[in-house]
Amino acid sequence: MRARPLLALLAALASGAAGCTSEDARGPAPAAAPRASDQRAAPAAVAAAPAGDPARGERLVAELQCNRCHDGTGQAPAARDAHCVQCHQDIAAGRFQAPAAAMKRWNENLVQLRDVPSLAAAGDRLRRDWIRAFLLSPHDVRPRLHATMPRLAIGPEQASDIAAYLTRDRRDRRAERERRERPSAPLEGASAARGRELYEAKGCGTCHAFSGAAGVTAVAPVKAMEKESRAAIALAPDLRHARDRMEPADLAAWVLDPAAIKPGTPMPQVPMSPAEARDIAAFVVTAELSPRAPASAPERLPLLTRRVTYAEVDRRVFRVTCRHCHSEPDYALGDGGPGNTGGFGFKPRGLNLATYEGIAAGYVDDQGERRSVFSRGPDGAPRLVAALLARQAEEAGRAAPAVRGMPLGLPAVGPEEIQLVESWIAQGRPQ
Repeated sequence: MRARPLLALLAALASGAAGCTSEDARGPAPAAAPRASDQRAAPAAVAAAPAGDPARGERLVAELQCNRCHDGTGQAPAARDAHCVQCHQDIAAGRFQAPAAAMKRWNENLVQLRDVPSLAAAGDRLRRDWIRAFLLSPHDVRPRLHATMPRLAIGPEQASDIAAYLTRDRRDRRAERERRERPSAPLEGASAARGRELYEAKGCGTCHAFSGAAGVTAVAPVKAMEKESRAAIALAPDLRHARDRMEPADLAAWVLDPAAIKPGTPMPQVPMSPAEARDIAAFVVTAELSPRAPASAPERLPLLTRRVTYAEVDRRVFRVTCRHCHSEPDYALGDGGPGNTGGFGFKPRGLNLATYEGIAAGYVDDQGERRSVFSRGPDGAPRLVAALLARQAEEAGRAAPAVRGMPLGLPAVGPEEIQLVESWIAQGRPQ
């Protein structure tokens, strides 16, 4: 009976997600964005990078198994048992074949990976150089999604290749459309002031956050039963990033008719004229944005003096998230997860966090030798704890190239949970 599909559902939190590299993953330096007629110029966007090889990019997309979460990769769809998002959607819709009690329990806790952006028509929407920079240094683009894109196990050249592949179909369609429909200066004559008024009048803030832009309508809360709007709001990007992600002409075309560019997109077509779409685009790409407040990782808590057992750590930490990528091969349909049996660009590491014995057995290093997850690094933290702390640092914008933050692409484990793990290790890991 397939009553425990959680790994097949969530193993691809690392969808295409591998991990960090020793490369500096901050991405390229910015370049200037366009100017609208009645607003100051937008901040710098992403600078040009190597063109990349689409053929190599296609192979990488296949190797990283990006289609286990993302549609629109150009690859054949992942099998239903291996498609994490489809699996979650089936559970939420009651289509998954499992006992009613299990379905009820899963739905009560089903938060992650119900919605993931499709990569279809990426070339007509996104700057190639922005994709490359984002792959090297992922950040939270969609504030209503819990999951984020993890750092991939790739370097700058590979990121360029993937970006080239994802934007491979952009050239002819975009050039022809611009010749027919667009002025040489895409926002010439557009009014950012009118665009701001239209932004409010058209209800853009119902779905989109626009962090740093003063006085715009905030994203409305999503009710559980609003199925039609839930996906649209969850996938709506923070418009702060739009000036870096999109060319101004592409942004105006997207605002005017999203489905004409990306069929099936949850973004609705809001009635407006081409001139109004250009005004909104002018506002989005030129609005003055306040600087982001510096982020900081939570304070590390002292070791607990009370007794901590494996049963408690397993219930509060390992069972909640870790098992989804580090488990026994039979935990979910024969897949031990990218942290155990490999996948998503990972080598098999043989790390099984589903049992006490599995954790004690450690992982396999690059030389094929078994290593302990409790061995201490230069800072004195056990390797297991260091990975949890690294995810907190990643969320604060301070990725450590030598340590892959865990859990991949999901919110960091809280200080109390890390305190629990660290205390358990310090006490000799009692069962």
